[in-house]
Amino acid sequence: MKSIKLIVYLVFVSVVVISCKKDDDVTVPDVVIRDRGEQQLADSDSLIDYLSTHYYNSDFFLTGTNHKYTDIIITELAEGEDVPTGHTLLLDAVETHTTTYQEADYEYYVLRLNQGGGESPSFTDQVRMRYEGFTLADGDVFDSLATPEDLYLIGTGFNPDLIRAWQLIIPMFNCADSFMNSGGITNFNNFGLGVMFVPSGLGFYSGTASGTVAAYSNLIFKFELLQYEEVDHDGDGIPSYVEDIDANLDVLDDDTDEDLAPNFVDIDDDGDGVNTFDELMSNTYTVDTNVNEEEPVLDEGEYEVSRSETAGIITINTVKVVDSDNNGTPDYLQEDIAINYNEESE
Repeated sequence: MKSIKLIVYLVFVSVVVISCKKDDDVTVPDVVIRDRGEQQLADSDSLIDYLSTHYYNSDFFLTGTNHKYTDIIITELAEGEDVPTGHTLLLDAVETHTTTYQEADYEYYVLRLNQGGGESPSFTDQVRMRYEGFTLADGDVFDSLATPEDLYLIGTGFNPDLIRAWQLIIPMFNCADSFMNSGGITNFNNFGLGVMFVPSGLGFYSGTASGTVAAYSNLIFKFELLQYEEVDHDGDGIPSYVEDIDANLDVLDDDTDEDLAPNFVDIDDDGDGVNTFDELMSNTYTVDTNVNEEEPVLDEGEYEVSRSETAGIITINTVKVVDSDNNGTPDYLQEDIAINYNEESE
């Protein structure tokens, strides 16, 4: 399905991280801050041991469609027991991924049960999910959503971030390719379904999930990715994922004008006195679906900012990045170019 741009206006505040939403504001007494590299070595051993001693009901997912996260059954292998027929050892089924975060190298694991047939979100977007999170050590469920709910992968200032693992893993999946409302219930078709196995350093680390998870806990999430909305946190016309200029999946370290407000929450990215939105070229498309007109294919560097529909006529408003001196840097990121393309000529 086509994503709908969600524009969020906010005053930048320090990013908070919680539950699948990370909460560093919860005071946890007597927690010694450990070296991330050393902790990751211990976490890696724990994760590999778990994957080597647990299996899941793999054959269940070979037939049927639209399986739910509640259909995923993970069972511990008894000592001396072979993996039962119709099941698969997790270690033989998961994908291994690596990342560097907070100057430490991490491995994390993904069980991909259904890719999903729709589009894929970016790490800065809002996602509609169902999920269940539990700790690897004891299997205690600490967070769940049985009813679909919208979550921000990167917070808006009023809504906290999700843990780093979600920002890395959820965009690996696609949302549903369609949905149908019936009797007040929305049924999604061909959505992303999987399980993530997360070291503490990509989770809450020395923090906690609202006080319910011990520090340095490795985490497991079963999840369904149903829908997503593209987010432009500062409403400047540039989607937040595009504001990750160095493409390192971190929007906090991209601050072109070095004013301590990262570009994704800065309405004037280059600090030249002309707002970013005004350094973009605006355009409007009209699509008459009554005569089977198709929506336009947007150019590279062109982004939809709004749309409306009346009597089968769709109006789409876009902005397009301009590089007026052809030096490879767009005007909105170049302080010595301050052209307002939306200023009315006298």
